[in-house]
Amino acid sequence: MSDYSAVKAALREQRIETPSWAFGNSGTRFKVFAQEGIPRDAYEKIADAATVHRFTGVAPSVAVHIPWDRVDDYADLAKHAENLGVRIGAVNPNVFQDDDYRLGSVCNPDPAVRKKALGHLLDCVDIMDVTGSRDLSIWLADGLNYPGQDSIADRQARLEEALAAVYERLGENQRMLLEYKFFEPAFYATDVPDWGTSYAHCLELGEKAQVLVDTGHHAPGTNIEFIVAFLLRKRRLGGFHFNSRFYADDDLMVGAADPYQLFRIMVEIVLGGGLDAASGVAFMLDQCHNIEPKVPALIRSVLNVQEATAKALLVDADALRKAQQAGDVLGANGILTDAFATDVRPLLGELREEMGLDPDPMSAYKRSGYAERIVAERVGGTAAGWGA
Repeated sequence: MSDYSAVKAALREQRIETPSWAFGNSGTRFKVFAQEGIPRDAYEKIADAATVHRFTGVAPSVAVHIPWDRVDDYADLAKHAENLGVRIGAVNPNVFQDDDYRLGSVCNPDPAVRKKALGHLLDCVDIMDVTGSRDLSIWLADGLNYPGQDSIADRQARLEEALAAVYERLGENQRMLLEYKFFEPAFYATDVPDWGTSYAHCLELGEKAQVLVDTGHHAPGTNIEFIVAFLLRKRRLGGFHFNSRFYADDDLMVGAADPYQLFRIMVEIVLGGGLDAASGVAFMLDQCHNIEPKVPALIRSVLNVQEATAKALLVDADALRKAQQAGDVLGANGILTDAFATDVRPLLGELREEMGLDPDPMSAYKRSGYAERIVAERVGGTAAGWGA
């Protein structure tokens, strides 16, 4: 291809975080499908994450979920990650699976339950201290199924109190990323249902509180790129949980359902300076690979984000701005669609060769024998999955 040195330089610096839970067995409400070679603990999950990084070169961190990734010594877990060439990224608290959380966690009407949930959030900050993690990624399943079940206003007051306590505990270089979801498992009213609610709480808390956008957590037809552009402009976009959806929170591989949407999101990221490390925008995957093998699914997901980013970087920003200011509707739209139609795979192949990687990570992984090795080695014990 022609010289795309600036595009390659930007792609070389991009970082895409993998989620530990995506390496375990997962499924739907109806069935969790078991696979062979699944990690049995956090150490083996990190080994799989390191494998994704080894073949892609841009996934040097892995998010952990507590208590799913609970260990006796988190410093040792961080050292294990370092030895494998990666690091522990965001820490994700789990305040939705205990029976005590049936009516919510930090928004629960029972003060004893709220105290328990807050204690877990604070414990996760302790883990961040030990592992050197920057981000506490908070998603709350709190909400209501029926009108009148609880006071919506009171629940917001409880939420504010808990978030303020966690914010106060954060270290100088730590952040809170507040995720939102418009429904499920709460069906009448969710306590953090949309980006506006998350944004409002973050504004009250301070600059270390940022909004986390999960691309699957929106109603059909939602213009996610508008949300991204707004939050980026206001310096409140903390990062993403990338996945794909057809109907609801499907947690499919990013770019699988609507690659043009992913491209449009990345265009706003590029034009808004979100690829600059100083922006603080974290690119994280949050997916459940129910029927496909885990490691290659995450490799493919990383590649999909890279491809969308490369296409966004090919948008002629100067020409786009001129067309916009001239009111050239078709010209401006054509600049975007031309970039999206570009086959960037050769460019990415060149970049990987320059980085000392195989230009085709999927084929390289298949040839490596890693899949066969973990099936042979991970015999006995309990495979990791939902709740473990």
